[in-house]
Amino acid sequence: MNLKPLLALSLLTGACIKQDQTPDELRTAIPTSDQVGIKLPGSADKTLGQLANWYVSTRDVTRTFNGGSAWVLVTVHTIVEFPVTTVNGNTYTWGPWSGDALDPANYKLDVTAVGDGTYTYQLQGQPKTVAGAPFETIISGTSDPRAGEDKGTGEFFIDFDAAKRVNPVDNANSKGTVDAKYDLAAKHLELNIASTNDAGSPVNAEYKYDAQADGGGAMLFDVLGDAGGGPAFEESTLRSRWEANGAGRADGRVTGGDLGATTVTASECWGTTFQRTYYTDSAAFAPTEGNVADCAFATADLPPTD
Repeated sequence: MNLKPLLALSLLTGACIKQDQTPDELRTAIPTSDQVGIKLPGSADKTLGQLANWYVSTRDVTRTFNGGSAWVLVTVHTIVEFPVTTVNGNTYTWGPWSGDALDPANYKLDVTAVGDGTYTYQLQGQPKTVAGAPFETIISGTSDPRAGEDKGTGEFFIDFDAAKRVNPVDNANSKGTVDAKYDLAAKHLELNIASTNDAGSPVNAEYKYDAQADGGGAMLFDVLGDAGGGPAFEESTLRSRWEANGAGRADGRVTGGDLGATTVTASECWGTTFQRTYYTDSAAFAPTEGNVADCAFATADLPPTD
């Protein structure tokens, strides 16, 4: 999965023919990246070696996947801020456009007002390298803003394989798909990822993020794929929770596959400066440290295994 190539789309919208102003309700139908942004406590200028390992992992995972969803929303939301190129009934179209003469693809965005207050949208690309090639959908989504500002829901689907077919020059390493769902009122974001590893074996992952009004939150990252040691697939789960002051706890589990009936679990806690206050694991990978009584969350909280 490669999130870089289509970032340039938000800069290409100036090539659209400016004909019709975008209706205000259509501009606000697409949520901004801030509205679905993940708010994870910062590092407080501590060096990496001082930080709890799973605090760092939690921060990296949330930044990666939140960045992916934000990239889509930034791209689409930026485009709809520009005047519409054409209007056909209840469908508004921006483009087609390309960055310049050397850009290997054309792009266009269609947004349709369904009629009940909801919207659908499609970002499509057309390779210039294939004469007469049709437009292919790279991003498709639905948006329901009827609940009001900061309360809408929606879903969007990213096809990185399509992005590679449309623009194999900039998307040489793109692969897989991402299905994202968000609920602004609940401050909830979830992603379902389907891709392959370097060996070509399938890897499926689920990511969920829930924010709290006071700045606390929780993250769940679950991966089904070959974790090594043999061809069988293991399920690896990481769940992190943190309070508004930054203190938190992460619990991990690896089960199935080459482990057979064995399940390996581990827990780590950190304080308000993100330094480890407690660690333990069931396989004696590392010695137990600290006191569990110092954890912001007293007990592990992992979803049931399938």
